[in-house]
Amino acid sequence: QVQLVESGGGLVQPGGSLRLSCAASGFTFSSFAMNWYRQAPRKGRELVATITSEGLRTTYANSVKGRFTISRDNTKNTVYLQMNSLQSEDTAVYLCNTIIVLTSYWGRGTQVTVSS
Repeated sequence: QVQLVESGGGLVQPGGSLRLSCAASGFTFSSFAMNWYRQAPRKGRELVATITSEGLRTTYANSVKGRFTISRDNTKNTVYLQMNSLQSEDTAVYLCNTIIVLTSYWGRGTQVTVSS
């Protein structure tokens, strides 16, 4: 079955960096676009970044453009989110997502906390 497992979250000071990873299994990873979402307390789920199946095109939320970079390694079935210049507003649970045949799959998420 489809599995998405996020890792790499943690506590970081404002201005710091983190790199999140999402290990995928149970499907042909290289055939599907991948997304990173985030959910902050008392807020809706926000689409942060998307990468196409070959990794040739990426899109970002305006709130993270220029600070976050999504990438993927199809040989490792893994998608990454490099987050730089982190701000307190970036504090959230970050979730990996893909859509296969109209079904949306989610990981359990990894907590990112930006605080001094």
